[in-house]
Amino acid sequence: MIRTENLTKIFRTEEIETTALNKVSFEVKKGEYVAIMGPSGCGKSTLLNILGFLDNQTSGSYFFDGMEVGHLKERQRTQLRKGNIGFVFQSFNLIDEFNVFENVELPLAYMNIRARERKRRVREILERMKISHRGKHFPQQLAGGQQQRVAVARAIITNPKVILADEPTGNLDSKNSLGVMKLLTELNQEGTTIIMATHSHQNAGFAHRLVNLFDGKIITENHYSPSTETY
Repeated sequence: MIRTENLTKIFRTEEIETTALNKVSFEVKKGEYVAIMGPSGCGKSTLLNILGFLDNQTSGSYFFDGMEVGHLKERQRTQLRKGNIGFVFQSFNLIDEFNVFENVELPLAYMNIRARERKRRVREILERMKISHRGKHFPQQLAGGQQQRVAVARAIITNPKVILADEPTGNLDSKNSLGVMKLLTELNQEGTTIIMATHSHQNAGFAHRLVNLFDGKIITENHYSPSTETY
């Protein structure tokens, strides 16, 4: 489903050149759950941004569903992202001016789904996330764990092929972290491919495969059975 070959990303300013990714080659198969680990600044978020069509690489190749997509223009990347990629961020990235229902509904509006169908799908997903009673509340009125559930609901409302989760429990306590990890595991068991950047060994234990990044390079890869242990 996803394959990169010598993926390299270099950030340049007038004074300095920083290599965020250095010839990263790896593959993620449909239905896999992959954890990407490494210290801050190792390139995890940069890699997810490229895989999610938020940015382009400097060199190398990126294949999505067999098509080379690494050098698409921004408008093309935006179109490809719709319905294919869902994002879950550490900082939730909810829109403060929108209530819970409106935040979750937004991706469907971008896809020009009819209002009646949007509302039906949002009601269903909020029920599943156990936050339907918070539909009219605004993000700042919710606890962190509830905000992340809203973010997950928004990420999966379009039934994406891939969910990219960037430190999805970074701002949560252990109880709420476990809740989010169980949600991601359920989605993976239903067939959604998940790629998660994390610094947490506990979170990585839920994945099928661990990819270790250091200074923009893959240094090790490990396969193992996902954990069902609680925090």
